[in-house]
Amino acid sequence: MSYVVLQDMFYIALLIVLSIPLGIYICKVMTGQRVFLTPVLSPVEKGIYKIMGVKNDEEMGAKKYTAAVLGFSFIGLLFLWGLQMLQGVLPFNPEGLKGVSWHLAFNTAASFVSNTNWQAYSGESTLSYLSQSLGLTVWNFVSAGVGIAVLFALIRGFVLRQKSTLGNFWVDLTKATLYILIPLSVVLAALLISQGVVQTFSPYQDVAMLQGGSQTIPLGPAASQIAIKQLGTNGGGFFGANSAFPLENPTPLSNILQLLSILLIPAALCVSFGKAVKDSRQGIAIYAAMLILFLVSLACVTMSEQFLAPDFANVVSSGSMEGKEVIHGVGSSTLWASATTAASNGSVNAMHDSFTPLAGMLLMFLMQLGEIVFGGAGSGLYGMLAFVLLTVFIAGLMVGRTPEYLGKKIEPFDMKMVCLIVLTPPLLTLLGTAAAVMMPDAAAWLTNTGAHGFSEILYAFSSMGNNNGSAFAGFGANTVFTNITGAMIMLLVRFIPMAAAIFLAGNLAQKKAVAASDGTLSTSNIMFVGLLIAVILLVGALSFLPALALGPIADYFSSL
Repeated sequence: MSYVVLQDMFYIALLIVLSIPLGIYICKVMTGQRVFLTPVLSPVEKGIYKIMGVKNDEEMGAKKYTAAVLGFSFIGLLFLWGLQMLQGVLPFNPEGLKGVSWHLAFNTAASFVSNTNWQAYSGESTLSYLSQSLGLTVWNFVSAGVGIAVLFALIRGFVLRQKSTLGNFWVDLTKATLYILIPLSVVLAALLISQGVVQTFSPYQDVAMLQGGSQTIPLGPAASQIAIKQLGTNGGGFFGANSAFPLENPTPLSNILQLLSILLIPAALCVSFGKAVKDSRQGIAIYAAMLILFLVSLACVTMSEQFLAPDFANVVSSGSMEGKEVIHGVGSSTLWASATTAASNGSVNAMHDSFTPLAGMLLMFLMQLGEIVFGGAGSGLYGMLAFVLLTVFIAGLMVGRTPEYLGKKIEPFDMKMVCLIVLTPPLLTLLGTAAAVMMPDAAAWLTNTGAHGFSEILYAFSSMGNNNGSAFAGFGANTVFTNITGAMIMLLVRFIPMAAAIFLAGNLAQKKAVAASDGTLSTSNIMFVGLLIAVILLVGALSFLPALALGPIADYFSSL
């Protein structure tokens, strides 16, 4: 157990140390300042604007910014949908895989465009190299870039005074992708290749097995997709077993590199936020709230897997190893599971269906909070900022003052947008779960009955309803109902809060600055961090405690 604690402490320390300079760099990039890559990438950036016909100094209001986000994503959805269905007649398909069914292709397109990366298929048996690289890998980049762009539009809403514009979406997307995501992905992909992660367009290989016979080893351009799937908090596995597959995550070093990349950009964006609003304490306060929630969850998940494993014939064990790779063990598996459900990542190096009931419940609850601890690239922080405004509003009501944050009064329109951001994910999660449970074929989709079977459905829709993408793995999701319903949920949960964040930014940007006074609530001290955490947990408990009682909590008591 001491080894596990030291591993977790090392991981957190390394995450903090790396996120600070990266956060400063991201802030400089997104605010148009010169960085060390500017001499190399500036000509490329200008060339991209020229090809797109974009004027980089042209500003957009909230409506135009939202239209650009939705239009770009809709076109991407259609392209990715069609690419999968036509892959059977397209090149770079050495295994001769046929086109994907229309409903699975729609679900996958919606999943990757929404940065969810929910997968109802195994990549090595379903998608060609072309679909994986031109389709999924490209959208791993740009969906993360869209999230970062919208976050900085919201940050400008806090910074600007009496302005009707928020910047230019195409410029924000280009900068986020070109200066941040691509360089980081190139470095990470090279490191992963050095560890044995496969990167090739060669056909699958048949190899002789020691016990006789042969086995087909799937190959492909995996490292390039794995790098951005982790950095962009996407999470979709190139192979069906995801990061539990040896060619996707072969060594302890590749494991820690991927673990770091899951939370690196979301954590760095807290630093970027503090720098952008010219008050680093605000970023530190949000960082602290996220980190506290993450550490408490990690400790509880680890202890559940370490000490609540079944005791067979009084044999002393090192915890519950069911569903886990020996190379990773309990400590690395629980750290990964906590990180991937705290971020809207969804990659796994162990099967969550095999976790103990209480550990599985905590992983579900991390997603159900709205993917804000640390959440997705950009989307996690603007989701957390919605909770910050909700906390400020509640505190203002308690003392009878007009709520303020960063010098802006928080008024009824702002709170309507906050409610859309905060309440859309739990509403659609619960509606999707209820609809699936009532389907006549629901029992046939499950590998378990009773409370654990319900937990499998609840986990699946918690994942899709919060842009995560991981699965309990006991729910047969490749059905017409789940593919269509899940796709609609993933799109609505992504773009309703995103549009609300942009319109919130537009409204904030038009306001005058309000001078701080003795009665202004401090939003950067320990008391506010505690209040923020309390509000987050209260909203999460009120939304999901009844469903959790029917699922993992009942599962725990039935297994005693």
